[in-house]
Amino acid sequence: MTIPVVDQNLEQTFKTYEKRFKALSDHKRLHIMYEITQANELCVCDLTEKLHLPQSKLSYHLKILMDANLITKETRGTWSYYKLNTKEVNHILSEELCCLFRTNDGC
Repeated sequence: MTIPVVDQNLEQTFKTYEKRFKALSDHKRLHIMYEITQANELCVCDLTEKLHLPQSKLSYHLKILMDANLITKETRGTWSYYKLNTKEVNHILSEELCCLFRTNDGC
């Protein structure tokens, strides 16, 4: 009986991208990221107004984006402020992801 060898780094990379793409696969979450990008930083109170979402639904979407490391949160007093994690967003658009699906001569 042979035990298949699994590249743990590759598996972790796939899981990371899976989480990010799931986060990006929702219209509301894309809209949230767009609004944050336009303002550079937004308070949750501003997002509820811009997206016409109750805070409970907005919190659900923000958590998914944060779990995917696509946005960051800073708490000031009683309010939370969100910023785009540009490093991670740019990483999704990077050559690294493209290289996962190219032959060795194309990377």
